[in-house]
Amino acid sequence: MHHPEYFESILAFVHEIGIAVELQAIPGPSFLPGIAIRSGALVVDPDALQWPGDILHEAGHLAVLPPERRAGASDDLSDTSMPGGGELEALAWSFAAAHRLGLPPSVLFHPGGYKGQSEGLILSYTFGVCPGLKGLCEAGMATAPGFGSTATAPPYPHMIRWLRM
Repeated sequence: MHHPEYFESILAFVHEIGIAVELQAIPGPSFLPGIAIRSGALVVDPDALQWPGDILHEAGHLAVLPPERRAGASDDLSDTSMPGGGELEALAWSFAAAHRLGLPPSVLFHPGGYKGQSEGLILSYTFGVCPGLKGLCEAGMATAPGFGSTATAPPYPHMIRWLRM
């Protein structure tokens, strides 16, 4: 596992905000090594997990779904087409979570994923270009200037709640 020193703090954060995490073996292949989603919970196989940052990203997918969809969510959620509940919002959410935990952006946007765009994502979010921020604001999860708020612009999404209501 890359960056094992962040594994426990990531799990604690995800649990703290209300997303269930089950640590158990995942038999057979999964959409990400060591991670599955079953009935709205993250299933993490610590022996197969390669990148702990992937836990945050998948938690982001669950977090941006309305509660009724989150409760029954299973498997790969990257195709979610719900306004404010898709890939871009999961990216912005997970970047805000990584910032909250004090993680280097490279733990989340690691070289083993993101279709070779890890460095570009790190640069974009670090410099305040936050794809997905608009959807988080529209879902009532974040606040930012220009999206119905008088907040000053932080270098990351300013979350007002971690789960979509």
